[in-house]
Amino acid sequence: MAASPFRSTQFMIPFSIGWIVWISVHQLALYYMGVGWFTALTDSIISNSLLIFIALLLFTIFRFYLPRSHGFLNIFIWIVLLTVAWFFTCHQLLIRFLPDKQYTDLLSASWPLRAAVGFLVNSVMSVIAYAYFNWQEQTAAEKQKAEALQLSKEAELFKLREQLQPHFLFNALNSINALITVAPVQARTMVHQLSDFLRHTLKKEKETLILLSDELQTLELYLEIEKVRFGNRLSAAVHTSEACNAAQLPPLLLQPLVENAIKFGLYDTTDDILIELTANCINNDLIITIQNPFDATTSLPQKGTGFGLSSVQRRLFLLYNRSDLLKTEVNGNIFKTTVCIPQPVNKANA
Repeated sequence: MAASPFRSTQFMIPFSIGWIVWISVHQLALYYMGVGWFTALTDSIISNSLLIFIALLLFTIFRFYLPRSHGFLNIFIWIVLLTVAWFFTCHQLLIRFLPDKQYTDLLSASWPLRAAVGFLVNSVMSVIAYAYFNWQEQTAAEKQKAEALQLSKEAELFKLREQLQPHFLFNALNSINALITVAPVQARTMVHQLSDFLRHTLKKEKETLILLSDELQTLELYLEIEKVRFGNRLSAAVHTSEACNAAQLPPLLLQPLVENAIKFGLYDTTDDILIELTANCINNDLIITIQNPFDATTSLPQKGTGFGLSSVQRRLFLLYNRSDLLKTEVNGNIFKTTVCIPQPVNKANA
């Protein structure tokens, strides 16, 4: 049910001022027609008090019943009936309280104009009431739609983030299982590192944005686990500028990108590889590039079709409503992924 506008000061002030002005205009019109001040004021107060009552009644009707296209005929009938009731009630009260012969003759002669004015005022009040409650209904519907869309976005973001953990966790557990018999010390080390990584990510689970330094710390824990799996074959270099110290990005955004680089850089080759991550802040954007070499004869880099890249692209779209924030390119035997994270204006670090 819509809220009554009469509980709002922003509505009551212009509503009251409007009626005071209308009562004054009514009185002045009668005065210039030759009616005395007291008689004109009495007529205006009685007539418009009844109109105000009808206006309140109309607002109450529209509050509980907002007509659609097929219901406007009913509203028109209500306005006509209320105007007729107002006219006869007003006529009887004025004759009773103002029995002056000259005034009653004027009252009888002016009934078509008085009835027309009453109908016009009631129609205007109906339009105002309909516009107010229709606006309130549309606002509530838009708010509900926005809340549903936000909940849907949050649910999808949560699902995407939850999918990342098992995706990485299964690989790590398989590696631990393989190391248990041949390298138990490394297996224990990897278990501890995996525990530290999961504990660290759980702390960031409910945050929408985190500092770049926190994300890089999480990434370092992940890389330590991967280095146990691949040994000396895997090395990583991280380059960041001081301007990016306060930059923010969604948590666990870089881990699937680096995992993608490891997958397509190491899985199909026996050579050592270096994964390079560079972060710069340019024009109020955090620009992160991740590049890895690959063997063009045995490996075909995925251009946005793998789970890691597609999940990151979807998360960025849900958070920033842009589909151009993740790009990939191949230059010779180097596969490069570039991520652009828009920064809040008040936290820009150019």
